[in-house]
Amino acid sequence: MNGLHILAEFHECAGEARLLHDAGALAALCRRACVEAGLDVVAAAFHQFPGAGATGALVLAESHLAVHTWPELDAVTLDLYVCNHSRDNRAAAESAYCALATAFQAKRCVRRDIERGAVAGVPDLTLVANE
Repeated sequence: MNGLHILAEFHECAGEARLLHDAGALAALCRRACVEAGLDVVAAAFHQFPGAGATGALVLAESHLAVHTWPELDAVTLDLYVCNHSRDNRAAAESAYCALATAFQAKRCVRRDIERGAVAGVPDLTLVANE
């Protein structure tokens, strides 16, 4: 469960317009970014909104990538979570993130990183079901 969860918003995207408008192009970019980073894609689902943007997700052996586009705003949001069960996947997450950021060419990015799992110094708050 330990891992890195990257939440990002790309604003004023100046990359290829088809990445914002075309679910097929978006899917190809996401798959390429993950595979080249060394992440294992196990399933994919992408949807094209008529006359609008696209949304999609890759299920990764290491967790997931979800991407949503708003071409009318030249904006993208993404959610990339990689767990570190069998190996440290932080470098792979950073590589996939950089490939996506480079492709969208956002003039402004907002990124939030969340460390998931056991964190030193934070008590384990285990919930116990009432019997």
